[in-house]
Amino acid sequence: MIEAKNLTKDYGTFRAADSVSFTVEKGDILGFLGPNGAGKSTTMKMLTGFLTPTEGTGAIGGHDIRENPLEAKRLFGYLPESGPLYQEMTVHEFLTFIAEMRGYHEREAKEAVIKRAVEVCHLKEVRNQTIETLSKGYRQRVGLAQAVLHDPPCLILDEPTDGLDPNQKREVRKLIASMAKQKAIVLSTHILEEVDAMCTRIIIIANGKVIVDSTPSAIREKHPGKSLEDIFCDLTQSGNGR
Repeated sequence: MIEAKNLTKDYGTFRAADSVSFTVEKGDILGFLGPNGAGKSTTMKMLTGFLTPTEGTGAIGGHDIRENPLEAKRLFGYLPESGPLYQEMTVHEFLTFIAEMRGYHEREAKEAVIKRAVEVCHLKEVRNQTIETLSKGYRQRVGLAQAVLHDPPCLILDEPTDGLDPNQKREVRKLIASMAKQKAIVLSTHILEEVDAMCTRIIIIANGKVIVDSTPSAIREKHPGKSLEDIFCDLTQSGNGR
């Protein structure tokens, strides 16, 4: 469903992402893990077509993001690290705007997709509040709602719980996990407990390169007696997966 193939991005002489490759299928939650500045957001932006790679390709549902951007973008929902929420709008107004941008102009169809997104993301009680009055946890739910509005088979989520308190993190994680059976999900994060709580597979990236691509249990088996935090620190500081 989601494929990155040798995605590479150079800024002058600096290589932010270096031949990043992975695939994600329906039912998978891929934890894309790395320290700040490792190349996670750069890769996500290339995969979603918001950034042109120096080399390599990204595809969603078999559609190349550069060659067939409209077809590819119909198949995924994207939550960027800092979601573009219009603070003065109510939740319903914002989702109406997104629905119209997605091509839902007929009233009944538009209201149907908004209603479903509100229900899925548990926003009913705040749908008529302005976004600026919401807690950060609820604003993050609104960001997720715009990503799932058109019920895409793929979700690409960049730091979805960043800055949330423990209760808010738990709620957002439960929400993402509830969608996993029907979708292919890439979850970019630097929060280890998030990976442990949700992900079926982990990629660790350091200095722009993939150094680990495995399951959480297999990683632990390879490094007996160590916590995931210790393993992560060892691998990212050494810069290799050995």
